[in-house]
Amino acid sequence: MKRALPLLAIALAAALGVGAYGAAPLFDDPGETREAMRQALSDQKLAETRSKQLEAEAARATVAADKTRREAAALAARVQQAEAGIAAAEARIKLVDRERATLREELGRQQGPLVKLTAALQQFSRRPAALSILRPGSVRDIVYTRALLSNAVPTVQRRTSGLRARLARSRALRAQAVQAAAVLRDEQENFDTRSAELAALETRQRLASREAGGNAAREAERALALAEQARDLDSLVGQLDKDGDLRRRLAALPGPVLRPPDPELARNEAVPEPVAPAGDDSAGPPPSPYYLPVTGRTVSGFGTPSEGGQSSALTLAPRGGAQVVSPAAGRVVFAGPYRGYGRIVIIEHAGGWTSLVTGMARIDVQVGATLVGGAPLGIAGQGRPTIALELRRGGEPVNPLQFVG
Repeated sequence: MKRALPLLAIALAAALGVGAYGAAPLFDDPGETREAMRQALSDQKLAETRSKQLEAEAARATVAADKTRREAAALAARVQQAEAGIAAAEARIKLVDRERATLREELGRQQGPLVKLTAALQQFSRRPAALSILRPGSVRDIVYTRALLSNAVPTVQRRTSGLRARLARSRALRAQAVQAAAVLRDEQENFDTRSAELAALETRQRLASREAGGNAAREAERALALAEQARDLDSLVGQLDKDGDLRRRLAALPGPVLRPPDPELARNEAVPEPVAPAGDDSAGPPPSPYYLPVTGRTVSGFGTPSEGGQSSALTLAPRGGAQVVSPAAGRVVFAGPYRGYGRIVIIEHAGGWTSLVTGMARIDVQVGATLVGGAPLGIAGQGRPTIALELRRGGEPVNPLQFVG
């Protein structure tokens, strides 16, 4: 019995010494993952709001072409909403998995001393009381051990309450993991459905534009020729800006004045003031509403240091194969590959503003197309793509974030 008593005392001491875990956090705070989940949930909400607005506009549209454009933009917003939902679900799963791993380590550390205590108690309980009485000093040992146990059990219960709470937390986390996986499956199904609907609508749009043909094809050929001649992206945008300015000036010219049937009568009538052609409209208001082309985290902001000085673009990291949309309403003046930038789209807005979206793997618009804000432009690459957005006013880069609503 005397040999069993030290073993029991050591086990009790080890169990009672378990208390340091209370100071350790339940979660090794993964701030980056939490921020990614917060951003994804925010993107999901914004995309849902945009899709509802575009769906309402499409329902009110009376011109078939305008209705189709807005329906496509609404579907693109639904696709981005599903993408953000997938990103949020994946981040949530990562958080739950991380916390479960941390909890498993803590439970392993805390259960060790309690296992030793339980083994000692079982060994003590299996010893017959009558046999213990026959040994010298056994009665004294029994009284001492019972007194030790009567004091230790409440302390052990108090100290193991944290362990019980962690076991309950582990069960709750397991349920959360199952729920998060179900949400992820639902979001993936939603994404697949919306993507298929958008692809079908874009196919119909391409067939319709092919039938229209003509001027758009010639304009696309000229844009590609300019891209081959341009020294860099800045000079390409500059030349396209000049072309756009020329188009606006030609559109603003007054039409032909008809010769009056009675010149004498015309002399006695008031002569109307000639309509002044629209001048440089670079002072026009910024395009509104203005959207980010993809959902995802910001890799580098406008004005951050870059190899060539300061960045004139906002660079985003979306999911692989993410939907890319037009930041605002406008007209496509360039769509195609450009050296060092992947596939790019340049959109001319009213008021002398221009948007450049670069880094796409696939483009779904053509030169000359009229876009609504949020219209599908193309698809980001697989793996870890980056999509850059530049906003220019009269050729000068402007921070697009100040106009994003």
